[in-house]
Amino acid sequence: MNSSELQTLISSDESRVLELKKTTGELKDAMHTACAFLNTDGGWLIFGVTPSTLKVVGQQVTDNTRREIAQALSGLEPAVDVQVEYIDLPYAKAGEQAIAIHFDGWVWGTEPYTYHGCPYYRIESTTKQMPREMYDERLKAAKPNVFAWEKQIADDFTIEDLNGEHVLNAVRMGVRGGRMPAAALSLSTEEILTRFSLLEDGKPLQAAVALFAKTPKFYHQLKLRMARFRGTTNIEFIDNRQAEGNFFELLDAGMAFCFKHLNLYGKVVGLQREEHLDIPQEALREGLINALCHRSYDSISATVSLAIFDDRIEIANPGRFPLGVTPDNIKQMHASKPFNPIIAGVLYKTTWLESWGSGVQRILDACKAQGVPEPYYKLWADGTIVLVFPMPSAEERNCGSGCGNDCGIQLTDRQRNILNIIENDGTKVAGVIAELLGTSKRTIETELSFLHKNGFIKKATKDNRSPWVVLKKK
Repeated sequence: MNSSELQTLISSDESRVLELKKTTGELKDAMHTACAFLNTDGGWLIFGVTPSTLKVVGQQVTDNTRREIAQALSGLEPAVDVQVEYIDLPYAKAGEQAIAIHFDGWVWGTEPYTYHGCPYYRIESTTKQMPREMYDERLKAAKPNVFAWEKQIADDFTIEDLNGEHVLNAVRMGVRGGRMPAAALSLSTEEILTRFSLLEDGKPLQAAVALFAKTPKFYHQLKLRMARFRGTTNIEFIDNRQAEGNFFELLDAGMAFCFKHLNLYGKVVGLQREEHLDIPQEALREGLINALCHRSYDSISATVSLAIFDDRIEIANPGRFPLGVTPDNIKQMHASKPFNPIIAGVLYKTTWLESWGSGVQRILDACKAQGVPEPYYKLWADGTIVLVFPMPSAEERNCGSGCGNDCGIQLTDRQRNILNIIENDGTKVAGVIAELLGTSKRTIETELSFLHKNGFIKKATKDNRSPWVVLKKK
């Protein structure tokens, strides 16, 4: 770097990736910033510039100055290999130079940096001490064999606290799928758990709790939040539920919620009748499996969530993409790098999960086969991974107007009863219908929304307070 390039670099003032110091007399504070750069997006540390005026003033550089800088850099751990640039300045006094040091940014999966044992990170142009939770999360990611949540022994849990029937059912699936020998069916629960690497000194690991616990006890992260929202925002609920339990119980709860709130369509293909949800159940199931398997279990307050809107379904997973994988390239071929390899290994052996990072492709294939929009991934501000399934249009359901004989919507007995009630008296509101049918007002509101969306009923006028009118009954 020369003096002209230095002037260009500092012209934008201090920022997330630039720190200016007048002299190396501020070396200790500067090393806090160096550590912060290493733990964030990297940046330039410049000595010999007045921060308030951005004037390049330089400083005397002696052998002692170079030794002091080298000694200060040795306080960073892990050790860093950086090049210290000494920049000659025009019109400077003899021996005066500016000093520039560039630090690379932190990469997920590598150990966080400390300066004299304390970690720092960068928020805009400010250097802060790194919160303990952030440091621990990064350290666990760097040394999963030592710190991984799934590898820790589950306090206050014994083998008797695990659901033996779920364990056996998982083994049956593995044998049926050819991934486990038939002899595994004759093993005891303890022997099976040992072969699954879910025990340490006879005590269940937390991975065993996530997969097979009878009750979660104090593991509050073993939950699934589910909501059906009215419209396209999360302002108003139609249905709001929370399930807690092990992997298999949460998966069943999520799929049941989808069947409750998504439309079921049927059509005859050849001599066979095929029935489909708005979104292929294979894709939804794979999305939920991936979220429950690959999530981060470290935070007790973070849970997987399933949200159904009028125009989309979102499955949110408090985990992280593997290194190098982003929402933009996840649909490309990539290696399988599970966030929780023990849990993923058990699910693979029992056929609930595939290897080779093929889960995303199976989701895409299922949606393509049914002719519905391709799902995509996005990230929330906190890093949560969100799988988004756009709802199909009437044309994409291959049903023209979105209802009727072509799409073959199957009405339930309750939906037919609602149509009969409205046909006799369209002024009856949801609460009255709910009392007549012995169910909740919220359930009737969901059914009315379905019937209206699919062309079975409509309001008599544009006024939402007007009575319902039945358009058709099958």
